[in-house]
Amino acid sequence: MFKYDAVSELVAEAERSGKKISELVLDDQAAVCETSKEKLYKKMFKSFRIMQSSVEDGMEEDTRSVSGLTGGSAWKMKQQVDAGKNICGSLFGHAMTMALAVSETNACMGKIVAAPTAGSCGILPAVLLSVMEEKNIPEEDVVMSLFTASALGLVIANKASIAGAEGGCQAECGSASAMAAGALVEMCGGTPQMVADACAIAIKNILGLVCDPVAGLVEIPCIKRNAMGTANAFTAAELALAGITSAIPVDEVIWAMKKVGDSMAVTLKETGEGGLAATPTGKALRQQVFGE
Repeated sequence: MFKYDAVSELVAEAERSGKKISELVLDDQAAVCETSKEKLYKKMFKSFRIMQSSVEDGMEEDTRSVSGLTGGSAWKMKQQVDAGKNICGSLFGHAMTMALAVSETNACMGKIVAAPTAGSCGILPAVLLSVMEEKNIPEEDVVMSLFTASALGLVIANKASIAGAEGGCQAECGSASAMAAGALVEMCGGTPQMVADACAIAIKNILGLVCDPVAGLVEIPCIKRNAMGTANAFTAAELALAGITSAIPVDEVIWAMKKVGDSMAVTLKETGEGGLAATPTGKALRQQVFGE
């Protein structure tokens, strides 16, 4: 049974047993939950389907959040990509569109998978679903990769934080990027150590990112940060799959994220009192939503 307090433990056991991290996690959780692997897989498959639905739900042109602050960005991005006008090509364009769509579904009170949180819910589905479609990867491989993502998320939650109120946005979009990067590496045939390196690189790239929601709502700048987190996950996965390692081991990177979060000012941890939320426009938008 794993304690999920070190990614290195998962990597070592995967290398020893010749199994993927996802296979180890599925075996372990079936034993812990005293249920069958088939039942756990079906539960994860249900989450996978919800991820797909949340992408579709967020694509409407007239989608608007209850606050009126956000909506319609995914539709605009989709028009750009479908017309072949975006800079970075089809795969990345569709991934950004998906990240925006899921985040906007969340802002509109739609059904999403909060993995690891509602504020960062667009990153994991955007990364995995876009590559699945582009590379014709079997659904089973994608679902299994979600077990790897879950294991990385558990370690981060246990040793640092996945909450913006505790660790800033590095704990939300950073953790989501790390989970997505690791899952993507495994899904694309990478080794367990490559999974760990991708996780480490993704967190390092967003280390210190503050959580500063305008009007205290998970919309501005959160939705666009999901698109950024998606780009970060791709970057980390590409580097790891090329054999580029993290100079700082993943568990030490997670430790560093914890220390950075602890030292961050309270105003920069989901209070809506610092960063972009404290700008004149940020304050005006708060007043627009909530009044005096």
